[in-house]
Amino acid sequence: MRDIYIIGAASTRFQKWPDKSFKDLTREAYLEVLADAGLDDGEEIDFAYFGNCAMHHWGQGFIRGQVCFLPLIQEGLFPERTPIVNVEGACATASMALHGAWKDVLSGQSHLALAMGVEKIFFPDDPALTFSLFDDGLDNFDRQDLIKTYEDIAAKCGRSFLSGPDRTIFMDTYAMQACYHMWRHGTTQRQIAAGAAKNHHHATMNPKAQYQFEVPVEKVLGDRLISYPLTRAMCAPIGDGAAAALLCSAEFLSGLPPSTRARAVKIKASVLTSGKFRGYDEPSLSHVAARRAYAMAGVEPGDIDVAEVHDATSFCEIYQAEMLGFCPVGQGGPFVESGATALGGGIPINTSGGLVSKGHPIGATGLSMIYELCAQLRGEAGPRQVPGARLALQENGGGVVSLEEAACSVVILEKDA
Repeated sequence: MRDIYIIGAASTRFQKWPDKSFKDLTREAYLEVLADAGLDDGEEIDFAYFGNCAMHHWGQGFIRGQVCFLPLIQEGLFPERTPIVNVEGACATASMALHGAWKDVLSGQSHLALAMGVEKIFFPDDPALTFSLFDDGLDNFDRQDLIKTYEDIAAKCGRSFLSGPDRTIFMDTYAMQACYHMWRHGTTQRQIAAGAAKNHHHATMNPKAQYQFEVPVEKVLGDRLISYPLTRAMCAPIGDGAAAALLCSAEFLSGLPPSTRARAVKIKASVLTSGKFRGYDEPSLSHVAARRAYAMAGVEPGDIDVAEVHDATSFCEIYQAEMLGFCPVGQGGPFVESGATALGGGIPINTSGGLVSKGHPIGATGLSMIYELCAQLRGEAGPRQVPGARLALQENGGGVVSLEEAACSVVILEKDA
């Protein structure tokens, strides 16, 4: 298999940006990714993947990427006639864009490809719309099947499955998954809170995080309850942003300046999986994606130095630590509480602050994870740097079907010595 490299990675700060348009955010991330790659322009980009989920709620569908790049083309900043493929896959959208760019370069049909994700999900004049747009990430043709699955699992662990207008149904499904894990394995609400507090701490060192303040465990536990056992501090916030990556072949990399070659990050594996109606204790689609990625990269879970995982809620980090093989199944709670996933721990997870602090503009999230991991592998993460990081893993889920996500990405990155 050919060697494929990331030569540029970029992310805007994630926050509520009511005064920035989709085109503004696209421009910001695009110019940053060019600068990060050391390119004066994007003249040699021969394919682009543009990820977005919610733009139709703002009045623009169908040709989202073409519309957002049109000003850049008119100004000569993006090459004319370059194909732009629009990608949508719920919270895994940006990772799907990355996967598409990776396959294009891998096939030899492209030598330099762009992956981008852009999202605005904060509607200042209509907060209810923000919550309603998340319904697009469910099976709305047979929604009753999803509801029945969660009602059944709630009954199994002695609880009720409820939802409300002050949150998305995703928080309720994650909450019930957490309740089942607590019932099945003895996981505690305090362990979930420990993961949240840890990621809020990591975010204080990330200038691009949406939240950059400490939230100690007791404050996490005392925050407003969203859906038991999840409090507000355990849940990803609403926000806007964009992220991007430039991918190239080894042949293209060889013609770039030494300064660019020195910062290139190799993609060892990129794997996508899809969800299904799985059994209560059956390993999830992220477990399957991870096993495939480890095999593709020729590594094991213990080889990973740093990871970014999809903690739309802080329970997710506990669960994904198990599914990715960082700890035994059922031991995610004690594992996270022990500090193993904190800076200085055995496998630092979500050094960016994770979704709960860095933010979660759904169409941009996967590439923001790649941005963080590239910074780690390049030794450019500042006070949140994992010393000597060489191998990194990204896990990014999207949508929900039954007891798991509808889509999942696992990417393994390596920095050559």
